[in-house]
Amino acid sequence: MTDAPPTLEAPWPVALLSNKIRGYIERLGTAWVEGELTQWGLSGGNVYGKLKDLTEDATVSFTVWSSVRARLTSDFKQGDRVIALIKPNYWVKGGSLTMQVYDLRHVGLGDLLERLERLRRQLASEGLFDASRKKRLPFLPHCIGLVTGKDSDAEKDVIRNAQLRWPAVNFRVIHAAVQGDRTVSEVTAAIRRLDADPEVDVIIVARGGGDFQNLLGFSDERLVRAAAACATPLVSAIGHENDRPLLDDVADLRASTPTDAAKRVVPDVTDELNRVHQARARLSSRLTGILHHEVDRIGQLRTRPVLSDGRWIVNTRAEDLTRYVARGTELSARVVESAGSVIADLRSHLRALSPQGTLDRGYAIVQLPDGHVLRDPGQAPAGTGLVLTLAEGTLAAASTGMASTGAGPGDAVDAESTVSRSK
Repeated sequence: MTDAPPTLEAPWPVALLSNKIRGYIERLGTAWVEGELTQWGLSGGNVYGKLKDLTEDATVSFTVWSSVRARLTSDFKQGDRVIALIKPNYWVKGGSLTMQVYDLRHVGLGDLLERLERLRRQLASEGLFDASRKKRLPFLPHCIGLVTGKDSDAEKDVIRNAQLRWPAVNFRVIHAAVQGDRTVSEVTAAIRRLDADPEVDVIIVARGGGDFQNLLGFSDERLVRAAAACATPLVSAIGHENDRPLLDDVADLRASTPTDAAKRVVPDVTDELNRVHQARARLSSRLTGILHHEVDRIGQLRTRPVLSDGRWIVNTRAEDLTRYVARGTELSARVVESAGSVIADLRSHLRALSPQGTLDRGYAIVQLPDGHVLRDPGQAPAGTGLVLTLAEGTLAAASTGMASTGAGPGDAVDAESTVSRSK
């Protein structure tokens, strides 16, 4: 073996490279690792299997020689979560890397429960288990999305019981692994696919129970968060009472079994028809009672004197109208009579104050030819034509001049004047 680095002119042989790889791997020594058995096959007393990481997509092959297998105190199978003491082994002839198992143990139940409890507290602190965020299931779903194992009893129980209760219900079934290393990825993908389907009204994740380790996939954080983010109401029907997975807590409804899920998601058509008949009977009875009550009340109203003969209303109103007309006539006569008296008084005052009344008492109005009333004798020199207005007409006269300042009526006029009567 040479330590000179390989070059184009002096490349390493494959055997040299392989031996260097084996030497480097052997220096790694042994290590305890944890994972899930995804393959466990017995051949010639030896076990050949695969160990998968619990969270990442990483898998290694391992070998348990018959001498080591004889010392193992437990039986193992696919799906078990284990802790293995392994040492990397590079097979030079085949160019393959395997892990040689020197010890293999189941993961302690206490360790698993502790991890599960820590995750439960974390998710609870984020509010994923709060009742306020849980969605109500539809009263009558037309299409149910079902995530379950292929040809499983859980699938048959859900479909059979749901269709017995409501024959018209439809299903959108997606088969997924419900235990093993593919559980988380396949169930998560199925939930997201059904949630994106607008025709699906509710989703049921069903499994027919199982031991604690087989149910660990339904407590995986990725699956639980996918269920929490689901916009469609989700029902968990894992069917395990004692070690309930976290999916039960985050689901909108937890069913104890797949059969219970079908009964709680789909109403019973017989029960609903009975409720409809009962409601119709109560409604009919109530309406009949109301109608009878109203008929009796109308009959009682019709027997009252006020409604027995309707003519009393007209007669009463006719008497009131006659009384009102008579009263109106009387009041109108009084008003007219009072107004007549007032007019008569006003007429008397008007006549007493009018010029005509003064003329009737023997006075006269003397006017100049231009119509102006004569107020001063100096305004009518001798020979001035005058017009005298008397009570019964007018009189033409001529002025004879100013005789004295104390002259009375008619002293300054000519008595031979002509008289023309007013009409």
